[in-house]
Amino acid sequence: MSEPDTATVDINGFPTRIWRKGSGPLLGFLAGFGGLPRWVPFLDRLAERRTVVVPSLPGFPGGDRGHSVLDSHLDWLLATRHLLQAAGLDGADLAGSSVGASLAAEMAAVWPQSVKRLALIAPFGLFDEQDPPQDPWAQKPDVLAALLTADPETWKALKAMPEGANSVEWPVEQTRAAEAAARIFWPLGDTRLAKRLPLVRAPTLLLWGEQDRLVPSSYARRFAERLGGPNETRIIPGAAHLAELDRPDEVARAVLHWTN
Repeated sequence: MSEPDTATVDINGFPTRIWRKGSGPLLGFLAGFGGLPRWVPFLDRLAERRTVVVPSLPGFPGGDRGHSVLDSHLDWLLATRHLLQAAGLDGADLAGSSVGASLAAEMAAVWPQSVKRLALIAPFGLFDEQDPPQDPWAQKPDVLAALLTADPETWKALKAMPEGANSVEWPVEQTRAAEAAARIFWPLGDTRLAKRLPLVRAPTLLLWGEQDRLVPSSYARRFAERLGGPNETRIIPGAAHLAELDRPDEVARAVLHWTN
């Protein structure tokens, strides 16, 4: 697995990483809870047929401390919009996972011309008190790992410090990612996205891990019922919340087929 090309752009005064790999039409990806401290097999599968562009969200790994100046949901939407434009993704197909999927849906709702086709993996953003999601910020590390991935070792490997990394900065960066997500979604994950989903006109694929205990797969129906454009739902067996980590080949095939 070769490394992607890396570029840096300025978002609200902070350097922000953008990965790029592959060839073919552009496909953007916004990472899920915890961000991406390293390139993963799912992205390699996408890059076999598309030019995959992965901008880091503010505060996520590669996003420095950009979350620290985002004080409202509107701030987050504008920063994400700026980031996608800086990455050259305006008008491209867009995929996202978890917290990144919620922001991808917001982009398609508020700036419909900015997204061609949309693929969302277990997005945050809705809340039903009769079937509430789990609170990831209230979990101990081992419990959180088991909520995010079907095999907790998958999450632990993603977050393990690589050889040569700064032993002080690495854990700070991983903790910062959870803090950044909390600034958008804590405590209930409800951003009133339900009010804006009818504005989404981009054809949308909803992907959900069958074993998702963080945002239950029952939320796929809630999203599908509210989306304003054509949509399709697929449940991924053997996958939990971050299905792209549990079943990278299957999820990548679904995204590539949908955005073909």
